[in-house]
Amino acid sequence: MCKIRAISPLCYNEITMKTLKNKCVILGVTGSIAAYKAADIASSLAKSGCDTQVILTENGAKIIAPITFSTLTGNKCITQTFDEAVDYNVAHVALAKRADLLVIAPATANIIAKLACGMADDMLTTTALACTCPKLISPAMNTAMYENPVVQENLSRLASQGWEIIEPDSGMLACKDIGTGKFPKPQVIVDEIWRRIARTKDMAGLRVLVTAGPTCEPIDPVRYVTNHSSGKMGYALAKSAILRGAKVTLVSGPVSLSAFPGIDVVPVRTAQEMYDAVTENSDSYDIIIKAAAVADYTPRSYTDHKIKKDEDGDSFEHGIEFIRTKDILAALGDKKRDGQFLCGFAMETDNLLENGKKKLGRKNADMICANSLRTAGAGFKTDTNVLTLITEDGNESLPLLSKDDAADRIFTSILRKMNEPGKPENEKNE
Repeated sequence: MCKIRAISPLCYNEITMKTLKNKCVILGVTGSIAAYKAADIASSLAKSGCDTQVILTENGAKIIAPITFSTLTGNKCITQTFDEAVDYNVAHVALAKRADLLVIAPATANIIAKLACGMADDMLTTTALACTCPKLISPAMNTAMYENPVVQENLSRLASQGWEIIEPDSGMLACKDIGTGKFPKPQVIVDEIWRRIARTKDMAGLRVLVTAGPTCEPIDPVRYVTNHSSGKMGYALAKSAILRGAKVTLVSGPVSLSAFPGIDVVPVRTAQEMYDAVTENSDSYDIIIKAAAVADYTPRSYTDHKIKKDEDGDSFEHGIEFIRTKDILAALGDKKRDGQFLCGFAMETDNLLENGKKKLGRKNADMICANSLRTAGAGFKTDTNVLTLITEDGNESLPLLSKDDAADRIFTSILRKMNEPGKPENEKNE
């Protein structure tokens, strides 16, 4: 069965968030007790400029009033198949033709069974049958109902017909049972919608590897050496790539962020773990972006007991000897295959361009994204960045941007470089 794992939502930068203007989403709401949560979905979509058309089933209207959706979206909430107040010649067909995406959230066992059998006895099922756009469905019900073989068979039938299933969460349900069947947080549904229609899929067919965050080099069971990286830039890059249609792997050090839905996250802690995760299958990726702040040095030895200070507390009892960690970007540059694009990051305090150009050649990279701690808005843990994209052909200076927008600009530049005349064609992007 084609399922989408529900994960924690990613907070958007509302100031710079792209819009869903000129996109039409049909939101089907059914008689699950979680129907009231669909109001948050409708509100988020409408605020992003999306033409949000809500179809509320008869049982759904017993839980949440149609006027709620009409007020939030600015569109008439449709509840009847033959609604004279709706200005469509053949409403279900007209809506289906306009839609960029159909999402039913929450979906009861009843609506799942009807759709699986091709029934069309209300406005939602008739519209769903007429839709040729991508379709998502988010089951929400009691655990025993969800796990019933009949429901699972119906979900499998829907998946085989092209529906994508957003897998429910586990936890305490409205009936006080604990198990699978809980409706995901509304932002999870919104994220899934954004993933499918927010951007042109100009990276479809490409495999992208991004590294993000810091590494932690242990000294003893209590202490470690790390840096100030938050991982925000790397996570923004991974999100941008998947919104543009790429298959994305994110190798991440310890951060307090949640990855965007659909990203394959590989968690690591140390520089060695990141080296192993990145280099193991590096040949299979078309684009590799090293945005992580990897420790340059690690303690030579690890002590399995806490290192104690002396009695007066004025000095550390033991000196710590450090050794160099493996250079991941250099290793990738040494084995870079034809058609593969390698991008690194350089955080500097002085001589930004000079050091960035040296790194470009020394690591055999195709691009270095350089920024300076001395530039306002470009430091660690910020939501913005100021980058200079350094390549063999010259430099491209970007203004102060959100990290989401900076990530988009980076990939646009990379795609332009990859598609330049005379560059080896990437077979996976044909």
